Amino acid sequence: MGKNETCDLSVIIVTYNTADLLPRCLNSIASQTDVFFETIVVDNASTDNTVDLLREFAKHINLLTNEKNAGFARANNQAISASKGKYIYFLNPDTEVHAGAFKEILRFMKEHPEVGIAGTRIVNPDGSPQSSVEYKYPGQRHASEELKNLRGEIAWILGASMVARQDTIHALGGFDERFFLYAEDIDLCLRARKDGWLIGYILDAVITHWGGQSELENPSYEVWAKKLAAELAFFQKHYTKDTLHSIARSNILQAYWRIFSLKATMPFLKNKEEALNKLDKYRLTLQVFRDRNA
Repeated sequence: MGKNETCDLSVIIVTYNTADLLPRCLNSIASQTDVFFETIVVDNASTDNTVDLLREFAKHINLLTNEKNAGFARANNQAISASKGKYIYFLNPDTEVHAGAFKEILRFMKEHPEVGIAGTRIVNPDGSPQSSVEYKYPGQRHASEELKNLRGEIAWILGASMVARQDTIHALGGFDERFFLYAEDIDLCLRARKDGWLIGYILDAVITHWGGQSELENPSYEVWAKKLAAELAFFQKHYTKDTLHSIARSNILQAYWRIFSLKATMPFLKNKEEALNKLDKYRLTLQVFRDRNA
């Protein structure tokens, strides 16, 4: 593609130690027809052979490499700056794009100019549906005032397969880089709705998603801590202090109850290891929100 040449769709993939998954993903992208697209891959300092594998696809992708893990949001913003598409499609590496998906994505976005960001239909490897659309934000029942007058019914869509207009993304300033890994898709969708855009859902564009592959080697407690930190950052960014207080109080009470229930039933549980893991998570939740509410 020429330096000043544009295309219909910029496909953006952020990788981190996903060498085993990439051939399936990239080959499924290459099989898409009737769409003029580019593929930009940003590697976040993988320690496996991800970069070596990506160089084998050098003719088909624009590869950007980071010397350290810049986080999901920042890496996506790097790719956005290099993109030339009218639409930007954010895709996880642990996916397989079904035939005709790109064509359906473009058709939908052209037919719905009021939609700034849209998600696709996502299925599990066994073909069963995977949740990819949400109609409420985290903590929404405490934040009715902050979230009133938003257009449309869809609150946010899963960032594993998400398309946006180039104009929408640039107007929003891309992803908020304070979100290192989780909740950046929720934040982006809420900001788009605050700017008057609708969030859409493309039923006829289908993606298979394996899910959570970059975190497989990390203990569940660490993953929970990252998600909790991201959720708290979302609350702090979008909600008032009074709403934050209500959310914290609710989470504290819920954590106390779950800790009490687990301790009471522990002697009768067969899988004590799973129960202990849950106990650690609830204790962390209690600590985070109790500190926030102090």
